[in-house]
Amino acid sequence: MNFRSLVSTVCLLMFCTVFSFSQSKKIANDERAPLDTTLTIPADFNNTLDYMLQSWVIQHANIPNCKPSSDLGIVSDSIYKLRLTKMPCLMEMPYNSTIRSYIDLYTLRKRKQVEYMLGMSNYYFPLFEQVLGANNLPLELKYLSIIESALNTTIVSRMGAAGLWQLMIGTGRMYGLEINSLVDERLSPVKATNAAARFLKDLYSIYGDWNLVIASYNCGPGNVNKAIRRSGGKRDYWAIYPFLPRETRGYVPIFIAANYTLNFAAEHNLCPAIVNMPELTDTVMVHQRIHLSQIAEVLNLPIEEVRLLNAQYKKDIIPGDIKPYALCLPLNYANTFIDKYNEVVSYKADELINNRRSEIEILQTPATITPGGNGRVIYYKVKKGQTLGEIAARNGVSLSKLKKWNNLHKSTVRTGQRLKIIK
Repeated sequence: MNFRSLVSTVCLLMFCTVFSFSQSKKIANDERAPLDTTLTIPADFNNTLDYMLQSWVIQHANIPNCKPSSDLGIVSDSIYKLRLTKMPCLMEMPYNSTIRSYIDLYTLRKRKQVEYMLGMSNYYFPLFEQVLGANNLPLELKYLSIIESALNTTIVSRMGAAGLWQLMIGTGRMYGLEINSLVDERLSPVKATNAAARFLKDLYSIYGDWNLVIASYNCGPGNVNKAIRRSGGKRDYWAIYPFLPRETRGYVPIFIAANYTLNFAAEHNLCPAIVNMPELTDTVMVHQRIHLSQIAEVLNLPIEEVRLLNAQYKKDIIPGDIKPYALCLPLNYANTFIDKYNEVVSYKADELINNRRSEIEILQTPATITPGGNGRVIYYKVKKGQTLGEIAARNGVSLSKLKKWNNLHKSTVRTGQRLKIIK
């Protein structure tokens, strides 16, 4: 999604309404679908998928021993066509060589990532289906989140889109999401899904064609409108295909491939990973400023789990002193939090809340010699895609020392996390 600003988005949406809402004849034949000779994979697609392999939630998953991709039989075009026609979808699911190439990408080259997503889908898809159903939208739109974020709620693209649905800041605010230095509701599964559903509904009211909706979700209504004009006013995705931005040409085919792959995972011997996430959660309202570390340590929960369930709090701070904010916890911990509320609020309050220095102050703190140490103390900010081992090697320290200095029990880090390093 590439909206330059909230104003331009609104103007584009108003401009689009002058077009006819009638839906043109759908094309499901290989012969009429213009194709690229090479795969055009959307930007960040591979990085998004590969991030799944580093997630603390599933990195130790015990995936059943499935056949390697080299042992899988070749599926004929006729089988693919038949399976696509049998999918219980309202949206058009055609078949051509481009779509097959993306199916092969999922079922052969990215098998482990797909198995991880299958496991994560058991957690997120019920929420997506509930929201899409409430908005009278096709349930197969849930697979948009697969190609947008690979079901990673904390991911941020190079263009600044964030969360499960990769919403831009302007789009998120247009649909009522709070986005500031402490809170980014694009990272909240519930609120982001509701915003994305409303956005998709508005796009359909403009185009009346789900493939055009999906294309505009990726590249913006402005680019879709240009493609329509350049095609001579045609309002079918495959007809305007050559006039779309190159990346967007692969977006609808890869969406169809994601639908196919997760519907027919068993036929391709894809096994859902076991995901270490709570099946049931509960929400309590917080009326004071609380640090997620206070909650995690008092309730004896892994801080990674508390962060994942409350990813919208970017700096681990719930600013409940400004207004009430929601805290999501595993179901059996919600009552414990209420019972221990005063203990949570007071736990390490001076260190984490009352006298907490800003990130800028910390990063600008002059290097000092630690007592008993032999070097300077610096603070390193984790960049996207980096691993703890890579950071240790980059700074010339051992992995074990790096974990000890930062009180880490696992070798996982998150983007933006600050690490203490003694040189």
